[in-house]
Amino acid sequence: MSAQLSVSDQKVDITVGPRGSLELLSQREIDILTDTEAGQTRLFELFRQCALAVLNTGSESDDAAAIFETYSDFSIAIGKRTRGLKLVIRNAPASAIVDGRMIEGVRQHLFAVLRDIVYIGTDISDSDLFDLGSSEGITDAVFHILKHARILDPDLPPRTVVCWGGHSISRDEYDYTKEVGYHLGLRGLDICTGCGPGAMKGPMKGAAVGHAKQRFREGRYLGLSEPGIIAAEPPNPMVSNLVVLPDIEKRLEAFVRLGHGILVFPGGVGTAEEILYLLGILLEPANRHIALPVVFTGPPGSRSYFEELDAFLKLTFGEDISSRYRIIVGDAAEVGRYMGRAIRDVRRQRRRDGDAYYFNWLLNVPMAHQVPFEVTHEHVGNLVLSRDLPAHELAVNLRRAFSAIVTGNVKDHGIRMIRRHGPFELNADASLVRALDHLLQQFVAQGRMKLSGAYEPCFSVRPVS
Repeated sequence: MSAQLSVSDQKVDITVGPRGSLELLSQREIDILTDTEAGQTRLFELFRQCALAVLNTGSESDDAAAIFETYSDFSIAIGKRTRGLKLVIRNAPASAIVDGRMIEGVRQHLFAVLRDIVYIGTDISDSDLFDLGSSEGITDAVFHILKHARILDPDLPPRTVVCWGGHSISRDEYDYTKEVGYHLGLRGLDICTGCGPGAMKGPMKGAAVGHAKQRFREGRYLGLSEPGIIAAEPPNPMVSNLVVLPDIEKRLEAFVRLGHGILVFPGGVGTAEEILYLLGILLEPANRHIALPVVFTGPPGSRSYFEELDAFLKLTFGEDISSRYRIIVGDAAEVGRYMGRAIRDVRRQRRRDGDAYYFNWLLNVPMAHQVPFEVTHEHVGNLVLSRDLPAHELAVNLRRAFSAIVTGNVKDHGIRMIRRHGPFELNADASLVRALDHLLQQFVAQGRMKLSGAYEPCFSVRPVS
């Protein structure tokens, strides 16, 4: 890696190049990325924003607008050279540099972002190689993104545990995620998270200690992100393999295709949406035979969070839904033991059914889970929330309604939408909406939902006819 550095007022200028072959780009790919006449300015601006987020790793702020304002003079340019490329960076966060050199983990993440943004823009979104109008085509695109990032290893046995949870959790909850990660690491299990702070960082740190005690040097810490959230949740330093997916839905599919078990730590509204996505897939009749252990876990102080969540899921889907997950509170060692046993069952099922260890091809992810849901009054009004629907269809609509309610209460453009056009109108069983509203109020009471003011429902209910 070549680097030239100047520092001024906590900002730095540096020139950096890739090391190894993973992040190499062809001359054609470099031309496409830098050709303003070919309409690639949007692609490059996306890379610039993601690059700034990566270089800002470790910042206490998760306010993307504030980050971009602070570093409004940040620039990054791609310089061509015969042996590859170099990045010419101006006014970057000084925290990314130590003794005149870019921190190696930051450098790897920076070029991983470049690799994925270019691949998504040239080979996924703007080509006819993948039929993104079909479920099979979307799954194939997810597979090729992961393959291009070289994280699909056919020689590894099932050992990847996906960890979901909030990026802004209490210290007690964060310490618990590390303890759980430690017990997973002792069993040689890898960690895959959304790559940000909080519940996405803790399990990786704990697993690293467990791996070290076992002298296990092949441990992997996989981070899956997407451009829309990477600024608020830049990859934490523990991530060894970073992959940027095009959108939330493809990111979620990557989690369930890669994972051999899923842990859910305390979180907020985003974590609840992930749970509804997961349960919608597990409730799909075609997935009845698929082994995918799910554990909800946290320290004793998080008990009420899981009790409220469990009550909401049972009221919505019936008592049998609890057979799809196990709740373990305050016992990190038991989480490790349970997940170790359960993943051995996954291995037996994959071997019996002839499915790959590294990518769960036999899991049926319906199109409804793969297509991004745009929150508008019209789209929300077309949703039906009724217990008369099959459970897997209700889960899809409920996740979309949940997303809309969160948008209307938390996100700036959603709040403006409600002010301009009035509340969303949900076509729903009143009892379901009351349960959903109660859950959101509990999130507010527990400090798990960021609001600019008091919580007020952003929806009205039109009873299901």
